[in-house]
This record gives sequence, C-alpha cells and structure tokens, in this order.
Amino acid sequence: MDQRTTAGAWLRSPARRDALVSLVRSTLVCLAVIAGYFALPMHHLGPGSGLRLAAGLALVAAVLSWHLREITHSPHPRVRAVEALAVTLTVFFILFATTYFLLERSAPASFNVPMTRLDAAYFTVTVFATVGFGDIVAVSQTARIVATLQMVADLVLVGVVAKMVVGAVQAGLAHRQDEAWPR
Repeated sequence: MDQRTTAGAWLRSPARRDALVSLVRSTLVCLAVIAGYFALPMHHLGPGSGLRLAAGLALVAAVLSWHLREITHSPHPRVRAVEALAVTLTVFFILFATTYFLLERSAPASFNVPMTRLDAAYFTVTVFATVGFGDIVAVSQTARIVATLQMVADLVLVGVVAKMVVGAVQAGLAHRQDEAWPR
C-alpha cells in the first residue's frame, strides 16, 4: 500500500476529516489573532481603556459561549473542545498582552522595563503560568490592577471554564449517544 492510499483512507473517515478541519480552522484563527497583534498599529491607551478591556473580556466570554454551544451539538465534541480552548486562550492572552503593551506606551513607568509587543506577550504568559521570573514587574498602580485582574481571570479560566468545557463535552457525548440509540 503506498502512502497516498493510506492518507486517502485516513481522510475518508468523517471523524478524522472533521478533526483535521477543526485543527486547521483553529490554527488559522489563532495565527490570525497573533499576526494581528504583532502587525496592527497600536499607539496608546486613551479614555475608556478600562471599558475596552471589559469589552474584550466580554468578547472572550462570547467566543467561549459560542464554542460551548458548538461542542454540545457537535458529532465530535472532544475535537471541538480542543478548538474552543485554543481559540479562547489565544484571544485571552492577546487581549492582556495588548493591554500591557498599550499601558507601557501610555505610561512608560508602568513596568520596570520598557516593553515591546513580545515582552508584553511574554509577561502575559508568565502571569498566567504564575511563574513570575521577576524580569518584568508591574510597577504602577494601574499596571498592578491589570495584572491582578488577569490573575483572577486566569483562575476563572482555568477552573470554571475548564469545568464548563468538560461539561459541554459530556453533554455532547450524551447527545450523540441519544441520537444513536435505536427507538
């Protein structure tokens, strides 16, 4: 059997094809969000920045809600759950990285070092992972408030959201079993 036949047989399986489509879709969305973060012009925080952060968090919640509904109705809920987590985490991380980057540009004394976009993304991940190397430190009260908000949101994301995704997967699997049960 040659390799083309093996690959073709693998893709003929609807479950595998759906998994591949989901993987490609979530990868493209994540790459687009990350590329936008590094490529789009960003200048400084302005009036209403707190409202924009709140709106961004509401957007993360909306994306997650949409994904949870998709998970429960999907024939492959586990695959959709992986996609949901990848996209939700990426949007969440970029939201806080953008906030830190713009905060540093608006108030240069907010952190102990000037931050590039990569530094802001790095700081976001170190706060999320609770590593805190100490090479970048929130110095101003505003930066500390945002970092504290991120820490609380991280705990919610890890605890509550993970439980919600697992629950949606279980509901999706139960829904799938109900449909397969002969009547």
